Amino acid sequence: MTKKDKKGKIKKLIKQKGMRIILGLAGEIASGKGTISKYLAEKYGSNFYRFSGILRDVAKRAHLEENRENLQKISTMFREYFGSDILAKTIYLDVENDEHEMITVDGVRRFEDVEFLKKLPGFKLIYIEADLERRYERLTKRGENSDDAIKTFEGFKKDLKLEAELEIKALKNKADAVVENNGTREELYAQVDKIINQK
Repeated sequence: MTKKDKKGKIKKLIKQKGMRIILGLAGEIASGKGTISKYLAEKYGSNFYRFSGILRDVAKRAHLEENRENLQKISTMFREYFGSDILAKTIYLDVENDEHEMITVDGVRRFEDVEFLKKLPGFKLIYIEADLERRYERLTKRGENSDDAIKTFEGFKKDLKLEAELEIKALKNKADAVVENNGTREELYAQVDKIINQK
């Protein structure tokens, strides 16, 4: 499918639904949020934002190592001084001002994130779940953070208890759709396509 065909398909969906398509992705660490974001960008031309992108920008600017501990500290600092919804407000404004017909928001973690994003017409929350062992394997292979490749299984389980991760599981009950990601990528993509094509 060419880029023009992809855009044409999205425009048709928007015409049918009468609005843009905005997908918020929630799920525990290494559940597959990034994989889905990349797929939507490649197949449908979706633009995407990441909650952690704001934190990574600050870490890079301050020449800090991009590990989970530092990102958590930056998040805590922002929310302590500027309000618990500062990241949600930032992402909301970014999406509101984005002219793309499809937008993906990777890393919805808190109830206030959902409260802001659901004000946007066309927003749907997708919850991705996957087994603990499978997520650990993915985390150590992808090496997104500087300490991922050497992370122990016990260290991974400890990360799941960090403040930023505590509300994620509860978001499943607020989701418009739940995607199971224990199989192949093709099976994952088929579930995502089905959600997008629902009227």
